[in-house]
Amino acid sequence: MTISKCARNAVAGAIASAALALPAAADVDFSGKTIEWVIPFSETGGSAKWANFFAPLLSEALPGEPTVVVKFMPGAGSTKGANWFQGQEHKDGTLLFGTSGSTQFPYLLSDPRVRYEYNDWNPVMASGTGGVAYLNAEDGAKFDGSANMLQDVDFIYGSQGATRLDLVPLLAWKMLGMNVEPVFGIKGRGDGRLMFERGEATIDYQTTSGYLGGSAALVEEGKAVPMMTWGALDAEGNVVRDPTFPDIPTFKEVCDATDGCDTSGVEWDAWKAFFVAGFPVQKLAFLPAGTPQDIVDAYTSAFLDVVARDDFADLSVKRVGKYKVFTGGSANAALGTATNVPDSAKAYVVNWLKEDYGVELK
Repeated sequence: MTISKCARNAVAGAIASAALALPAAADVDFSGKTIEWVIPFSETGGSAKWANFFAPLLSEALPGEPTVVVKFMPGAGSTKGANWFQGQEHKDGTLLFGTSGSTQFPYLLSDPRVRYEYNDWNPVMASGTGGVAYLNAEDGAKFDGSANMLQDVDFIYGSQGATRLDLVPLLAWKMLGMNVEPVFGIKGRGDGRLMFERGEATIDYQTTSGYLGGSAALVEEGKAVPMMTWGALDAEGNVVRDPTFPDIPTFKEVCDATDGCDTSGVEWDAWKAFFVAGFPVQKLAFLPAGTPQDIVDAYTSAFLDVVARDDFADLSVKRVGKYKVFTGGSANAALGTATNVPDSAKAYVVNWLKEDYGVELK
């Protein structure tokens, strides 16, 4: 089966299952309680903006309208928080956990620091996102839709780590023949944006919520120049323009226009496989293992109600972008898309990480 067909079938299956009936109403009441939504990143990144967007809407939709507080547990590119969550056994529904591609990729790559198992958790919501790579004003003036004039520039990039979601931009820049030196160890993509703002980094990328919430202002001020998005998937599994940023070219378009960059073959297939795992279903919300089904159902119904709000589309496009939100059975199907890549793609990436960054994954 080709990657495009895998991508198409997985995402289409997730969308189709969204039509499942609502779970039966249950006698669940969160009146007077506080829900802690833990995010394993810093408070400056896209995951923080994603959770802070949904938190008040979820509060209104859950029975009893509990207070939903977003808390942050950054460290080790999100594996610290995920390992912590693996050990939680809350059964009263007052703990929610959010992950992103930077949590999924170490799991996919069998990173030895991973001590968590996605299949133990209860997904109640998932959403897609996009990403935008951008340049400083000086280097942005050289960008003509290809990377040809950028291949002799030495770039600095603030990175959470090569096995995190940063894998997607790092591999893309390599394919474009660009010299991008990552400074590893930041706690969230928002910290990478701060490095860019201070002039400590000369290239950056943010997921959609982080870009809309911070980087777009840099573009408006003339301090940053958009280079490309990662794109989105159409019904046939092809990479097309991101619906939130239809005026910005995709990596595929820039690659096609750049000497030496190829949108076919093993390198492209590996990049696309991890793009599919990391962006069409990029952020997920989970209840811990052992959570009773009636509480899982209450959250599912609440997120369904959030998405069904008359004003949801208008609210979300400004804060988190124009992307599919998966709930209920579709959230489970979306989890499968986010936590699976072909063995050939994994093998290529593992070898690349070892050769370029000295990262050995066993």
